[in-house]
Amino acid sequence: MNRNLFLAIGALAMAIPAEAPGQTASEDWQTIDVLTAMVASAMGRTATPIDRRIKLARCPEQASVTAVDSSTLAVRCPSLGWRLRVPMTAPAGASAAGGFVAKPAAAAPVVRRGDNVRVTIDTESFSISYAATATQDGRVGDLIALRGSDTKSALSAVVTGPGRARLVD
Repeated sequence: MNRNLFLAIGALAMAIPAEAPGQTASEDWQTIDVLTAMVASAMGRTATPIDRRIKLARCPEQASVTAVDSSTLAVRCPSLGWRLRVPMTAPAGASAAGGFVAKPAAAAPVVRRGDNVRVTIDTESFSISYAATATQDGRVGDLIALRGSDTKSALSAVVTGPGRARLVD
């Protein structure tokens, strides 16, 4: 199985056309989509296709695809220093609780007032994250108030784990 996977990846890498001298090529998203789909499939999930509007220099070697967590993949080009996060979804008909831990009734707060919190904004095609400071305690699933780097900026986000929150619509 692993040998066949490596042969398939090698065949894909050889199928990438060579670029003309002096021409700056952008990344071949079709190849990256195939790689992310294979990794996501091995995890029993489905990878979201990468937004074709993103323009990055083509990685001179094979880009690496690794799992960040149960719902996110990271695509990296170490030699050029770029990294993308690719969201994954559960396959149709899968249990909604699959891979997630239910919140206990009397859980202790995982975010305390004054803690640094990594806030993420997820869409179908990209994910953005930034740092904020909690202005109140929160348990997983709680909506808490946060303060950005500017003391006047305030926002609310749902706590997803220790030091992590997700911005909701």
